[in-house]
Amino acid sequence: MIRLARPDDLPALIDVEREAGALFRDVGMAAIADDDPGSVAELAGYQSDGRAWVSVDSGDRPVAYLVAEVVDGHAHIEQVSVRPSHARRGLGSALIETLTDWARSRGLPALTLTTFAAVPWNAPYYERLRFRVLPEAELGDGLRAIRRTEAARGLDTWPRVAMIRPL
Repeated sequence: MIRLARPDDLPALIDVEREAGALFRDVGMAAIADDDPGSVAELAGYQSDGRAWVSVDSGDRPVAYLVAEVVDGHAHIEQVSVRPSHARRGLGSALIETLTDWARSRGLPALTLTTFAAVPWNAPYYERLRFRVLPEAELGDGLRAIRRTEAARGLDTWPRVAMIRPL
C-alpha cells in the first residue's frame, strides 16, 4: 500500500536509504554507499508539505519511499528508494505512478530526476519507465542548479544525467 508519509515514518526512511544505498558498493561505488542518507529534519519538509510517499508492508512499516519537489515547473523526484529485501516488486514504479497522479492533479506537464547513467537500477531502470535523458541544452535553471550541487558533492565522479518523462 502507498500512502503519504507521516512524521513517525521519517526515521524508517533513513534506514531505507541506508539499505538501498549499500547496493552501490557492489558496483564499485563505495563512496555513494557511504554517503550521508540525509536527516529526519530534511525529510520533514517534504512530509509536512505533502510531497513524501511511502510504500508500507503488512505491518504499516515503510519499505520504500519517494520525496518530490517542483523544479522548473515539473514534478521532480528528489529521491526514490526501496529496501533491497523488497526490490523487484514494482514498489518504485508504483511510487512514481503516485507522483504522476499528484503532478497531473496540479497541472504539471512532466516528471524529472537526476541519476547515475550506467547503474542498472538508475538510468536504465527509468528508461524502462518511459523517462528519457535530457540533453544539457534542455535543462532548466532548476535542474542546472541541482546538477551543480551534485557535482560539488562529488557525485559526478560517475556519469550522471537528468531525465524527463512527459505526462
